[in-house]
Amino acid sequence: MTQPRDDVDGIVEAWARARPDLDVAPLHVLSRVSRLARHLDLTRGAAFAGHDLEGWEFDVLAALRRAGAPYELSPGALVSQTLVTSGTMTNRVDRLEHRGLVSRRPDPDDRRGVIVALTPAGARVVDGAMADLLAREHQLLSALSAQDRALLAGLLRLLLTPFETE
Repeated sequence: MTQPRDDVDGIVEAWARARPDLDVAPLHVLSRVSRLARHLDLTRGAAFAGHDLEGWEFDVLAALRRAGAPYELSPGALVSQTLVTSGTMTNRVDRLEHRGLVSRRPDPDDRRGVIVALTPAGARVVDGAMADLLAREHQLLSALSAQDRALLAGLLRLLLTPFETE
């Protein structure tokens, strides 16, 4: 069975003609990953917009939701999970608190610290956005069998692991 052609095939062929001295083989994989990432960003943005959320808002709310009951984290833990600076996180928590999606309370273990908690409204919003996101992501992967999805996940994990930190 022949594989369908996509835009990357044409790009790789053009580069091979333009620069026959270069090994353009990585483009077959990484250009597709890059293009898929763009489609995924658009899909995620649409899922979040349907719940009046920006991507960064979802990231913060999702980190709190994944923490489990009582859905609380320190700002430092949120910084670590969302890969932003502490100043950025302060601004994000301020904005989410203003919308009633999170609340702050003093940290009982650190008089200088605070705990950020997901409010019931925040939980409803993030749960709805997550369900919508997963429905859209299932659709994106629908061309692959369960076995192919597992294989692809494993291969992508091998590529991603060197960039991830514990």
